[in-house]
Amino acid sequence: MILKKGAFVMLLQTGQRGALDKYFDLSRAIDVKIEVQGGSVYDSCCFGVDADEQLSDDRYMVFFNQPASPKREIQYEMHGKAAEYHVNLQELPAAIKKLVFTISIDGSGTMGDIQSHQLRISQYNAEPLEFNLSGQAFAEEKAIISIELYQKNGWRFATVGRGFNGGLGDLLRSFGGVEIEEKPAPQKQAPKKISLLKGQKVSLEKNTGAPVVVENGWLAEGKDYDLKALVRYRNGRLIYVGAANRDEVLKTPEGAVEHGGDVKEPGELEHILIKWHPDIASIAVSSYSALENGTGSFNAYGVFVRIKNGSQIIEIPAADTNMNELSYTLCFGEIVFGTRPQEMEVRALERYSKEGSERRIGYIGEKVVMDIGPEGCTK
Repeated sequence: MILKKGAFVMLLQTGQRGALDKYFDLSRAIDVKIEVQGGSVYDSCCFGVDADEQLSDDRYMVFFNQPASPKREIQYEMHGKAAEYHVNLQELPAAIKKLVFTISIDGSGTMGDIQSHQLRISQYNAEPLEFNLSGQAFAEEKAIISIELYQKNGWRFATVGRGFNGGLGDLLRSFGGVEIEEKPAPQKQAPKKISLLKGQKVSLEKNTGAPVVVENGWLAEGKDYDLKALVRYRNGRLIYVGAANRDEVLKTPEGAVEHGGDVKEPGELEHILIKWHPDIASIAVSSYSALENGTGSFNAYGVFVRIKNGSQIIEIPAADTNMNELSYTLCFGEIVFGTRPQEMEVRALERYSKEGSERRIGYIGEKVVMDIGPEGCTK
């Protein structure tokens, strides 16, 4: 099999296999994106199967109706016509030996009618892998196995491109699953939305161990803000987590704090995943305004931090309308870890850097202090 190298992607052929760690750092999550163009409605699903290629735990069937595995090792989102999976292979339980990514048709049409199928595996700061198909490879099939990620002396990939006439039902039965009659979805618990202002605090509800998601977004077009976290350990050690500076890491050594990578477009949110860990005391969350943003306050550009924890949604806005337009860093708040598992508290700080200061936040003892950290050195 020949691996064709394009300008920015590695193009894969049907039936090709390879080691994932040759292309990606598997201590961090990877993203799998599948997009099909055609005249039908296309659904994507990821099956997490055991050594016998059976779906022994149906919680690892991840799709639109079950968008995350139990500990969010696999997360599913739709962006337009593209299904995107955020996958942390090293967090999967030992019983899961293979992930099978599929596409099926809901309703009329066949896979022979598709215009294009594009699957891309990517990771921040790495060259993606891409696997393309067209309808010429199929006839009357209603479903496709696109690619498999499997364990064999480490995690590997295999491009498949195999069709099934019976659609999702055949796929499910082939993995030992049972297609049940669709029932009305249970009433979901309404999200508990909280707007947290400076000086206020709230405890995070204990969940099943799924990570807390911290998002940083903004409303103004043409701007760029970088989400950062300063992790303070109980032994006094400090680690900067971010995607913009050379001395920042995307993931802490124990894996409790992980940055999702740089985002530059409005409407897309930079995010950090946080898990409780006994060695961590607190995490200060800040946003940095890139120099190309020019002058303009965080408030004027609608910058915010959102913290999602199960049904809890906590937003900390840039509420101060009087802050100097030359403040480049805003520390929205911190997440303070208790000594018991999953015990965490969010505290809103809303502290701004001095005018024109490029120095980052720091800690003096247990207190967050602005402008005492090192200046940023871009990558």
